[in-house]
Amino acid sequence: MTILVTGATGQLGRLVVDNLLARGIEPSAVRAGARDVARAADLAELGVQVVPLDYDAPETVAAAVDGVDALLLVSSSEVGKRAAQHQAVIDAADAAGVAKLVYTSASKATTSDLVLAPEHKATEEAIAASGIPAVILRNNWYTENYVPDVARAKDTGVIAASVGEGRVASASRIDYAEAAAVALTEDGHIGEVYELGGDVAWSFDELAAAASELTGREVRYTPLTTAEHAAALEAAGLDAGTVGFVTALDANIRDGALAEADGTLSRLIGRPTTPLDEGLRAAL
Repeated sequence: MTILVTGATGQLGRLVVDNLLARGIEPSAVRAGARDVARAADLAELGVQVVPLDYDAPETVAAAVDGVDALLLVSSSEVGKRAAQHQAVIDAADAAGVAKLVYTSASKATTSDLVLAPEHKATEEAIAASGIPAVILRNNWYTENYVPDVARAKDTGVIAASVGEGRVASASRIDYAEAAAVALTEDGHIGEVYELGGDVAWSFDELAAAASELTGREVRYTPLTTAEHAAALEAAGLDAGTVGFVTALDANIRDGALAEADGTLSRLIGRPTTPLDEGLRAAL
């Protein structure tokens, strides 16, 4: 069996490749797709098949997918271009007769008001329309997303956000990577849509407490209104589009879009998810 991981030099994709190898998959059976293959030179030295794969270059996608049995489609990081980029991979996988497609989606992608959901919803619908046997991994937030906030808090003593009392059931990338490796290599997951997240939905007061422990100084959470948050971001030099995106995400968190913690991820990987403080410490 040949397993292709797209975005294999990215933060999540690389961890998936590492996890596959740790699970005993032969390096020659793992194909790492990368826009810049030079960044995967160390994987090639291990015997992993390293191939060019650029979501915006369909010819590279078709070549990378040829002969593949199982495929992990790691969602693109280019917001606004994702649906078309993902469609290129889905089309290539369909043409190549891929037997299993695993996709990293977003929480409740087809029903959520999450600002990131529409492109994931479109991708899920495209996968369903293709008829390719698939597993959908709806990943909640990555704990690592908050490393910049903790780093700033070391200087300011403040984590400011417009999330109100909202909670986030985040997990570390290593947890989501392990889930992807399970879905790729084990039977019994085709047709499943997994809502994945951390075992604990934490508050921003708890995030500030974790930051206090990690930075060695008192850090407090300062709740802002959306208008106050937007003004602060604008003052920091962010463009209007980014300001709108960030405040919309915070509004989603305030409304509970990322608060579900039902243990699906820990059951899938057979262990508890990485606690907030441990995940942040490992990433700092």
